[in-house]
Amino acid sequence: MNGGKTHTDLQHELDGDDKAFITEIFFEEIVKKLKRMDARIGTLNCDFAGDQYNNWNIHFKSKGPSFEIIDFEYDEDSYSFSLEP
Repeated sequence: MNGGKTHTDLQHELDGDDKAFITEIFFEEIVKKLKRMDARIGTLNCDFAGDQYNNWNIHFKSKGPSFEIIDFEYDEDSYSFSLEP
């Protein structure tokens, strides 16, 4: 009935479970790449957590030896790029 769109696509809002999932993947897979790049602050597309999040971005900043996610933002024009060397 919804044309293959997920609940997240239809609502343009992330629920707590979505945010927790994105945050988990961010810390498990992305933080080490950001450290390797000496990143401190920025915005990343969330497609690293799955295609259903490709219109979502996170704003992050460094905090001590790690990072924190400051905000989640919906952006239909958002796109990703590779963090691989």
